Amino acid sequence: MVWEALGSVIVGLAIALAATRRLPGRFPARTLTLATGPAAALLGAFLAHSILGPGHFFQTLLAAACLGAAMLSLLIRPAHRLSPLRSGV
Repeated sequence: MVWEALGSVIVGLAIALAATRRLPGRFPARTLTLATGPAAALLGAFLAHSILGPGHFFQTLLAAACLGAAMLSLLIRPAHRLSPLRSGV
């Protein structure tokens, strides 16, 4: 369980770092993004471990990566907003 937790935090941090490098202006704050990734991945690992039980290391890390990416996607802001006058009408 300790290795699953440590692995999920590392996976979540790697996803958060990749997201901030790939889309630097789309996240509200870098510190919030770097905190959300590992926390969400740790939650995903906890849920996967609770559902699958012990002995499913790679499946737990996969679930951690999926939940970490899903939670980070909630932080993304739109690239630009169209004004009501320029909506294409």
